[in-house]
Amino acid sequence: MIGFLTSSPMKRGTGEIDPSNGFLEELTRALPKRRRMLFVCSDPESYEATDRFASELLRALESAGLGFGSMAVLDGRNEFLAPELVRKADLIVLAGGHVPTQNAFFRRIGLRDLLRSRDGAVLGISAGTMNSAKEVYAQPELPGEAVDPDFVRFLPGLGLTRVRVVPHYNEVKDSVLDGMRLMEDITYPDSAGKEFYALPDGSWLHLHDGVQELRGEAWRIADGSMEKFSGNGEIRVLRCP
Repeated sequence: MIGFLTSSPMKRGTGEIDPSNGFLEELTRALPKRRRMLFVCSDPESYEATDRFASELLRALESAGLGFGSMAVLDGRNEFLAPELVRKADLIVLAGGHVPTQNAFFRRIGLRDLLRSRDGAVLGISAGTMNSAKEVYAQPELPGEAVDPDFVRFLPGLGLTRVRVVPHYNEVKDSVLDGMRLMEDITYPDSAGKEFYALPDGSWLHLHDGVQELRGEAWRIADGSMEKFSGNGEIRVLRCP
């Protein structure tokens, strides 16, 4: 399994793939010439949004020179076909969206076990990247989640990596949720005894040959504090216990 776990693979507002930190080059190298994509949703009932997102990504990849012979979408309409669709795909895309909603769908269709039995590549986008971890950090996102005592912030994930990613750092670093600063008042305390990596768009995690490479700018959050970990253009190998 080769992993491309991104904050976002596209330049926001452009409809173009972001090639930063070798992303497009490595993705092209990892895929066969005849390619089949499977786009796995974040919300199994949001059919229109899922179809739109999948089409936008396909157009962006094709414009960047990565053509696909076929693309399928996996959501609530056809989840009974999950084993067959996963088996046939050369590239499995894990969509962005609401982490707990997507996590529940992944568990429902047994995606973790399905991925164990196949080779190929996985492209994670935001929530899809977060849910790729063995233990997922579901950073509160929607109003009410940060103050809800029943909101579960750590969930079982796909187990592709032990790295917990906080995506879109460039956008959320100054965000306020439920009257609290998202990073300083919520995420920092949640890192007690844990380790997160905050990635801006354009940075990504490359999983290959048993190696976990963080490519591009990132910040390490652990035990209630944060420090700059790497800069744009850098490649750092992570050794997560």
